[in-house]
Amino acid sequence: MYLPGCVLVVLSVYADPALAFSNGRVSVACADMVPQHGYEPQVDPPPYDVLVDTTTFSPHSNITVTLSTSASTHFKGFLMEARDAGACSTPAVNAGRCSSPAVGSFSLVDPSTTQLLTCGQTPASGVSHRSDSKKTTVQAVWMAAENPPESVQFFVTVVHNYKLYWVRLPGPVVFLKGANASASPRTAPPVATSAPSTTSSDPTSSTPLTTTFSSEGCGTRKSCLRDPAGCDPASDHYCYFLSFSDDAPAGTSVTFELSGPADGYVSFALSLDKWMGNDDAYLCVRDGDAVHISPAYLTGRTNPALEAEDSLWERAWRLSDGIIQCRFHRNILPQQENRFHLNHTYFLFLAHGKAHDGLIYRHERQPLISSDQTLITGPPRDLTGSHSPLLIKMHGVLMLCAWMVLVSTGVLVARHYKEQWTHTTLLGHKPWFQVHRGLMVLAVSVTCAAFILPFIYRGGWSQRASSHSYTGCSVMVLSIVQPVMAVFRPAPESSRRFLFNWMHLATGSAAQILAVITIFLGVTQQALLLAGGWCTCVLGGWLLWIVLTDLVLLIHSQMCRMTGSGEDKERLLSHPGRHKHQGVQFKTVMLVVFLVGHAGFLGVMVTAIIQL
Repeated sequence: MYLPGCVLVVLSVYADPALAFSNGRVSVACADMVPQHGYEPQVDPPPYDVLVDTTTFSPHSNITVTLSTSASTHFKGFLMEARDAGACSTPAVNAGRCSSPAVGSFSLVDPSTTQLLTCGQTPASGVSHRSDSKKTTVQAVWMAAENPPESVQFFVTVVHNYKLYWVRLPGPVVFLKGANASASPRTAPPVATSAPSTTSSDPTSSTPLTTTFSSEGCGTRKSCLRDPAGCDPASDHYCYFLSFSDDAPAGTSVTFELSGPADGYVSFALSLDKWMGNDDAYLCVRDGDAVHISPAYLTGRTNPALEAEDSLWERAWRLSDGIIQCRFHRNILPQQENRFHLNHTYFLFLAHGKAHDGLIYRHERQPLISSDQTLITGPPRDLTGSHSPLLIKMHGVLMLCAWMVLVSTGVLVARHYKEQWTHTTLLGHKPWFQVHRGLMVLAVSVTCAAFILPFIYRGGWSQRASSHSYTGCSVMVLSIVQPVMAVFRPAPESSRRFLFNWMHLATGSAAQILAVITIFLGVTQQALLLAGGWCTCVLGGWLLWIVLTDLVLLIHSQMCRMTGSGEDKERLLSHPGRHKHQGVQFKTVMLVVFLVGHAGFLGVMVTAIIQL
């Protein structure tokens, strides 16, 4: 009776995973101290103060540096460095660029909220936040090097939220004891808090779109990638749409149109393969009642590094009924770093997700990836794509076949059909045993084949392995243990046979329960995400079908064992063969009904996977 408990176990562990990105590992921003958020830094006076506990230092001496709010506000992130004040007293600083590297090293006062960074080649030369929790004060202790500069100035970048931040706020200047302090600046030189930009990043400066996009001309005048396939954004509210075409007659640029329902952003990327990383991406991010259009570069399975919009022009956007639409132009041969040439072939990624205060969160569903590479400036095509790689689809189908049908049927036969067909043998053994063993061996073989496929797809163990991966590995181990244990089972008359029976039952029960949990977790994986609650309902119906069949057969067995009235006894004694035949016939019908129901549930799940 372990199967009914599967439902309760699944409900107790089934939950949506949450992800966070604000971990403060911002070493990439050490040089210019500019967060790669894609927004311009603030130029208003900051509500933050940088203080030190002394104005002089010696080699290897310590200075406590404090960053605090000067008003009733807070900050979520920061980056603190110390630099040679003499080297920073140059015109470059006034342009917002201090080429002096970080000097000295820091130690932490509160390791639970702060962490050390290696800026350049100097370990512990920077300090940043550990999480995006709200802070009002942080401290760090700076230690001078063996041969420090004559004067050192502290700089801090402070992030209030993703799109509201101040860059390189100048802190106090401290002086080496014995040095000529008068020759060094006692006040901070003016430091620009925003880099010059050739194009405004204000999304309201874009041209508003007055009409919605349409799939008209897809495959003839423009190339299109749609999700679901064949949808029209002009009439389908749930249509995700990407189109691109040459800007005739010059043919030196390409027009992109992107549309879809999203709370935060819609995006697409150009990729040389079907993996995230080293990709040229473009995002339309909702920002209140406006849309911010940004190019970005994907360095891996991390937040995209947003860039200024100087590579795009004639940007236009529209918000209506929760649908984000944006249009922009881009040169075929770009001058900017990390922008791909559009006269090559690429895979296309189409994704969407949530955003808050300009911060982009990881998309909850695997992006739609074009089936093959396409030439951006080539002939118009109506492209197709898939949310799930073929190997992952095969993994899901094989695992469902093994555990939804083969294992559950094998367990049912061993539990309720030992007394069926007792006068016949199959290859020298009882029919129930041969059916049970054959189904279980086949299930283990199919499970092994399916288990290997994700490793082939990932090229090894994934660094982002989820609970599904770990429970799946446990199921695989138990699946191998079962047949190995069966090979060494004692003879029926052995005194140790009962021990084998209990171990076989316990191992099989654990494997089946874990397999059910793994299946429920599997349909929420990004690479095989079956959208909608109907999928969970189908799996719940499958479990209920097993429980009801088991319950009906148990009731039938109990009724056959019951001793009735004298008249019933006489009737059973006078016609024993007929009643035995009726019992066999009932169980045979139940087995057929059980298999038909399983085929239906499996067919629905397999069809959904194929259509991903």
